[in-house]
Amino acid sequence: MTGQSRIGSLIEAIINVAIGFGINFTANLIVLPWFGFALTPTDAFGIGLVFTAISIARSYFIRRYFNNRIVAFARRMGERIE
Repeated sequence: MTGQSRIGSLIEAIINVAIGFGINFTANLIVLPWFGFALTPTDAFGIGLVFTAISIARSYFIRRYFNNRIVAFARRMGERIE
């Protein structure tokens, strides 16, 4: 059992975060001015890019961590059955 590939994990993380980027961009434009931050769509886009990069890295590493644990568990269970 090999689990999800590294590229598969990366693609999943990117798709997940791309969807979140649209939500984040809109939220930046709406919410930040409520707290006194004046920003342009360019500012909101830049802020969104920074948080998107962080989110992709976070999602990828969490996915790889749990994928490795699942594969290791499946191997241990397979050894017990044989």
